[in-house]
Amino acid sequence: MAKKWRGNKIFYTLSGLGLLAFLIIVLYPILFVVAASFSSGEAVSAGKVFLWPVDFSLDGYKTVFNNRNIWMGFCNSILYTVLGTAINLVMTMIAAYALSRDDVPGSNKIMLLFTFTMFFNGGMIPTYMLIRSLHMLDTVWAMIIPGAIGVYNLIIARTFIRNSIPGDLLDAAKIDGCSDIKYFLKIVLPLSKAIMAVLVLFYGVGHWNSYFNPMLYLNTRELFPLPIFLKEILIANQIDPSTVSDPELQMQIAKIADVIKYALIVVSTIPVMLIYPFIQKYFVKGVMIGSVKG
Repeated sequence: MAKKWRGNKIFYTLSGLGLLAFLIIVLYPILFVVAASFSSGEAVSAGKVFLWPVDFSLDGYKTVFNNRNIWMGFCNSILYTVLGTAINLVMTMIAAYALSRDDVPGSNKIMLLFTFTMFFNGGMIPTYMLIRSLHMLDTVWAMIIPGAIGVYNLIIARTFIRNSIPGDLLDAAKIDGCSDIKYFLKIVLPLSKAIMAVLVLFYGVGHWNSYFNPMLYLNTRELFPLPIFLKEILIANQIDPSTVSDPELQMQIAKIADVIKYALIVVSTIPVMLIYPFIQKYFVKGVMIGSVKG
């Protein structure tokens, strides 16, 4: 017993050290970005920033928040995320509920067709031509309608409903005169809060970080989401001085280019970080039930 106890102690110690090392590897880039965003441009350029801000400064955030493109992209991203996630959630839950019913004719075949699209699709050019034919190019709908149902998320939601909501509830509801729509709204949805929280996080983060679709389908600058403007600053390593309203900040842009990048990364990450704590309690339960069972 003593030998077994020592073996367990060594295992737990090594596991703890390994997890601690992994935590440091993951946490350090985050701390560095935050620290650099609150440091001066000279300190960041000289490589003096490690874990804490050096020569504390808010110039990066002042420049970001005085850039009208950033505000415009931020508002557009919020619009696309909220509206797109709402449509995704409604479409996915309706499809998942219908396909989870064994009494729906051809449900397994329909699910097979959905799964087929995960591996085979028309490609970028046919998709672009389809969006153009539907007159959705350079519109808000080009950011929302394509991909209204994520097949992976549909599979998770369908499995969750099938394994977590007993069929006896449907039989009891029918005896009481409940229609399918009322059963879905009054019973299925309230019992599916866990998986719905997971879907909101998956879809929401996808819309918020969407970059390739707006680059393909949007031409009007007023419709660009935040990632497009983030690309302009991160890749081009510059910011248009004419978009900054404060003349004094225009003179400082060249000196704080790196700080602007880090400040913008922090600003673009804040919404997701604010939402996650509210759905964290549902996240693990929804993913595990929806993906492991069945």
